[in-house]
Amino acid sequence: MDMIPFLMFATVCVVLLAGYPVAFSLAGTALLFAGAGSLFGAFDLSLMYALPSRMFGIITNQTLIAVPLFVFMGVMLEKSKVAESLLESMAQLFGKTRGGLGLSVIVVGMLLAASTGIVGATVVTMGLLSLPTMLRRGYSPALATGVICATGSLGQIIPPSIALVLLGDVLSSAYQQSQIKMGIFSPDTVSVGDLFVGAIIPGLLLVLSYVVYLLIIARLRPDIAPALTDEDLQEMSNENPLWLNLLPPLLLIAAVLGSILVGAATPTEAASVGAVGAIFLATLRRQLSIKTMGEVVRSTTQVTCMVFLILIGASIFSLVFRGFNGEELIHSYFEAMPGGVFTAVLIVMLVMFLLGFILDFIEITFVVVPMVAPVLLAMGLDPVWLGIMIAVNLQTSFLTPPFGFALFYLRGVAPPEVATSDIYKGVIPFIIIQLLVLCALALWPELVTWLPDKIYG
Repeated sequence: MDMIPFLMFATVCVVLLAGYPVAFSLAGTALLFAGAGSLFGAFDLSLMYALPSRMFGIITNQTLIAVPLFVFMGVMLEKSKVAESLLESMAQLFGKTRGGLGLSVIVVGMLLAASTGIVGATVVTMGLLSLPTMLRRGYSPALATGVICATGSLGQIIPPSIALVLLGDVLSSAYQQSQIKMGIFSPDTVSVGDLFVGAIIPGLLLVLSYVVYLLIIARLRPDIAPALTDEDLQEMSNENPLWLNLLPPLLLIAAVLGSILVGAATPTEAASVGAVGAIFLATLRRQLSIKTMGEVVRSTTQVTCMVFLILIGASIFSLVFRGFNGEELIHSYFEAMPGGVFTAVLIVMLVMFLLGFILDFIEITFVVVPMVAPVLLAMGLDPVWLGIMIAVNLQTSFLTPPFGFALFYLRGVAPPEVATSDIYKGVIPFIIIQLLVLCALALWPELVTWLPDKIYG
């Protein structure tokens, strides 16, 4: 009987690999195990009475309202061609430096990640806009694709990241559970805003590491990251000055993040500011039309429905998992491990890294994190640090060959002359960089916790 929770989890992975939709795989597997368990007297079906209230709680969750608003903001900015203008302007600024075009891609990708918070959208947008240009200007396919994949995946960690919104909501519940189990009946809380603030330094550290690596490789191998010629710069010239292309998205990012940091708005309220700001920005750029608005609303609805349907499926799964005493089983395994907290965290990170090959961050956040987070937090870990470690870990997983999601996104829009092996080779240095940053966060948790303590402490 003790192995039933692990058997449930293994069954879900097999069903997902068979190609079935995630939400239905989670709910269907859980209901199948609940029914079989009830027949053999191993599961109490009365637990399922909690399901309606759980679903009602999901639908009425104020924090999760930020998801459609941030998605709307990101898709609207994508349609308003902000990235295209930014890339041309940054190329004018950095172009004459070796690796300057790559630096432009990193900076624009960082700003796009901070504007959209959607990994797939950032990778695809940067792939369509910058990859053909980088190849024409003499960049090696491996370096060009590596820079784009790594920069595009910053949407996972740089706020306002949708991944952090979802992770923050799950960790908030897990943190309260862990404190109640420890006998603390007036528990502290952790919010999405805490995760946003905690992610700022790690996100900037990743960007800085990418920049340093690109400058070093451009110095050592100028043939694979050449400077742009005057003719190239003339061809990429933009009719608007740099400040006019750079200022509006920066003001939008400052309005969204700034309102959260100073405590003037919750993440949901800030997301609404971002959505309205994105509409205003598209209007200024004369990109707003009824057709564009229809496309944005359609995309937003599709992503939001997917997120909430997966969340409902994951809620059913976690309810049945707990009904089979899965959480207590994990707790007992972690406590029995040699090495204590260190070993427990290491194993959880390794499992999540491997699951990142077959599951998106939404599934991992809703299925895996509720299983392990209450146990880890009960061992005394800081919830903000744990959340950022999970986010960076998954970001690294999404870059890792052969199953990384970012690689699939770029492969879908890359020109035919770019081989898949080039994409795989290109991301390896950036995977190493991200693993080093992950180790730094593990060794010095203050890189994550210092800024939240300063702002909210």
